[in-house]
Amino acid sequence: MPKKPAKPAPQKSPPARKPAPAPKPAPKSPPAPVPTPKPQPAPAPPAKKIEALPSTGPGHASATGPKSGVVVVGSLNMDLVIKTEIMPTPGQTVMGQDLYQNPGGKGANQATAAGKLWSRRSPGVKLVGRIGEDVFGANLLEALDNAKVDTSAVIKTRGIPSGTAMIMVDRHGENAIVVAGGANRHLCATDLLAQRKVIETSVVLVAQLEVPHDTVACAFALAKRSNVLTILDPAPAPGEGLPESLYHVDILTPNQSEAETLTGMPVRNMDEARRAAERFLLRGTRIVVLKMGSAGAAIIQKNAAGQTVATHVPGYRVHVVDTTAAGDTFTGAMAVGLAEGMELPAAVRFANAAGAMACLKAGASASIPTRAEVEAFIAERA
Repeated sequence: MPKKPAKPAPQKSPPARKPAPAPKPAPKSPPAPVPTPKPQPAPAPPAKKIEALPSTGPGHASATGPKSGVVVVGSLNMDLVIKTEIMPTPGQTVMGQDLYQNPGGKGANQATAAGKLWSRRSPGVKLVGRIGEDVFGANLLEALDNAKVDTSAVIKTRGIPSGTAMIMVDRHGENAIVVAGGANRHLCATDLLAQRKVIETSVVLVAQLEVPHDTVACAFALAKRSNVLTILDPAPAPGEGLPESLYHVDILTPNQSEAETLTGMPVRNMDEARRAAERFLLRGTRIVVLKMGSAGAAIIQKNAAGQTVATHVPGYRVHVVDTTAAGDTFTGAMAVGLAEGMELPAAVRFANAAGAMACLKAGASASIPTRAEVEAFIAERA
């Protein structure tokens, strides 16, 4: 019997293919190591600069408003000048020449110098002081106005004469001075508090010692509260020394004679100037600028290591006619330089030139040069 054909085996569906597993992400390369920077040596500190203001600077705003210019707190005197061949000794009478009346006083002289030397168009110099209600006072105000000094803070004092100075000048141009303070002695702290805005909005304050010392101390206290640079010209130098508070100024500007009076030490050369100035630095003065006549000036201060450093800024030799206003012109010129942003050595060079030029003419304010005259003088000797 024939075999039946075999039934074909049922075909199985192929098993469903499993989805291919997702490829594993390639392992991340470890971040490249950041090279550790080699320690660099600390940069050397920059040379210390003496700036007009440590934080605000000329023309910048402060808590009391924009700052500009120089304010002088000090005396106004009418100088009565007699020229003579020789200075009289005690008990001696000598014949002099004619009597001249010249506006002066250390405060007025310094303000006049600053006014004449101020280079900007806007008024930059103010004076705080007192005069009498007399002819001398009126003449003093007129002379200051002519020098472009703002005298709105100069107070007229009823019943008290304006300050007067008797000045003798010998044939060598050296002088001897006796001052009758008059109204200057009545300048007081109340006057300064009434004019505090004038002080607080200035870049530099300059004072001397022909007004009461308590008044000068008040002026410096107001200035320091508003970060105003303080300069003291310690003249006339008191034999008993300065009140302690007056040593604490930014810049002290004695001449050789004043430094000797205040320290009891001779000041004839740079070494002696440095030693004398150290006495002031130890008592709180930040910088001493010691005026040394035709030899120029010495800048003495402590460096960052606490060592005393003296820098000589050479002066100018001129034919001396009268030295009456030379020191005041120097101080006013230096104040202008600092208020305009000069560094201290440049301001002292400028002041040396201005002070030298003030020796070329007789009188106080009349001998003070203008900015153009000083710049021409420096250019001729460059």
